[in-house]
Amino acid sequence: MTDLTMKISTDKSYDDTVALVKEQLGEAGFGVLTEIDMKATLKKKLDVDIEPQVILGACRPQLAHAALQVDPSIAALLPCNVVVRSDGGQTVIEAFDPDVMISMSPKATSELRDIAGEARARLSDALKAVETSDA
Repeated sequence: MTDLTMKISTDKSYDDTVALVKEQLGEAGFGVLTEIDMKATLKKKLDVDIEPQVILGACRPQLAHAALQVDPSIAALLPCNVVVRSDGGQTVIEAFDPDVMISMSPKATSELRDIAGEARARLSDALKAVETSDA
């Protein structure tokens, strides 16, 4: 099975990494539409403790609009989720792979694959920038 995500790890702190991921998503042309604090949510709803983890809903409106023109049902898979989580001294960043997202569409035309390819390249650039940042 194909990996669902593009994944990197860093020794940077969780808080620094969250800020850096948001910054690099912006540099790659994505806005963060949603931010879900999983640690706080699960504590509130289930009274359980987990390592810090946030789900960022990243969107590049131009790509979302183009994809919706090809397959309106693709909206169910938007925005691109990017997860930042603490994991035993490391901070892990994972982005849902747009190629996997598009593979779920019965209308996976070459146009839709091109849109996913651009989203994937931009997300990959953002992840590489986080990985190589001195911040």
